[in-house]
Amino acid sequence: MIEDKNPQRTSIAQLGEFGLIDHLTQHFTIGQPSTLKGIGDDAAVLDFKDKKAVVSTDLLIEGVHFDLAYMPLKHLGYKAVVVNLSDICAMNARPTQITVSVAVSNRFPLEAMDELFAGIALAAEKYKVDVIGGDTTSSQKGLIISITAIGEADADEIIYRDGAKATDLLVVTGDIGAAYMGLQVLEREKQVFQVNPNSQPDLDAYTYLIERQLKPEARTDVRTLLHALEIKPTAMIDISDGLSSEILHLCKQGKVGCNLYEDKLPIDPQFINVCEEFNIDSTTVAINGGEDYELLFTIGIDDYNKIKGNPNFTVIGHMVAENEGVHLITRADTKIGLKARGWDGLE
Repeated sequence: MIEDKNPQRTSIAQLGEFGLIDHLTQHFTIGQPSTLKGIGDDAAVLDFKDKKAVVSTDLLIEGVHFDLAYMPLKHLGYKAVVVNLSDICAMNARPTQITVSVAVSNRFPLEAMDELFAGIALAAEKYKVDVIGGDTTSSQKGLIISITAIGEADADEIIYRDGAKATDLLVVTGDIGAAYMGLQVLEREKQVFQVNPNSQPDLDAYTYLIERQLKPEARTDVRTLLHALEIKPTAMIDISDGLSSEILHLCKQGKVGCNLYEDKLPIDPQFINVCEEFNIDSTTVAINGGEDYELLFTIGIDDYNKIKGNPNFTVIGHMVAENEGVHLITRADTKIGLKARGWDGLE
């Protein structure tokens, strides 16, 4: 499905490891005041002065986390950065630096790595993070990407997963489920392409869903939005593994229960249409599909009026006492126990 627009193939072996690193990192510049030393020494040097540093890392493996049959390398580089920055956002911190490590087999020429790093550079530029180091090594098969993200925040700004109280409201940013359905569309078109390589897919009706899958964005804006509203969440997590799984994380760590309301779930009209086309229940996908990279958080009930009607946020439920359990309240007003059916990285 993805045409090779650059037929030139330069063997990575021609450059050697250090030549490759010099080649891939030559255009990265330093913009953060906290970056004292980036690429070029045994370790990066950072200076956060009186702020706290937060660190998160994610591993993306070909055939497990992405399929190059429909994931362009430039998009993959961009997404690899975003999924890590999302974890920093979930701590209510500001991302400042990343390190990038890749393991690559000899089936990838230098031009492929250029595409991957063009996506990484685009994300770094958009989110104003410095690329300060990493590693490159060979892989027996496939492509492996590991990115570590670093961020900063004042000690009293950081939000953990364990702070939800029994009367708190449960709030989500944006809409949910679209990334999962984007993946279903891409998987279907891959199957069609394998049967008939001459077929040209018409994806106009799925643009939003596919973008949510191939080029998600990190909610770096939420920290500023909440600060302007004078709201400090009591607990926060990002939705990478599915809404149900993330709610259960907040409940387990905060020792609370939750009532999630089906009729409050924020879902996009295109998402609903495609669920109907695939004959899949939209609520099931919305609460179990992963890779939305929206933020899920709890706030005190006194903050409801501050957030009410804000287009960036939707109140989707409320926390209850731990012994009441975790439930989905359906449109028919029945209670269904919520289970984690989202993405499990060890599946």
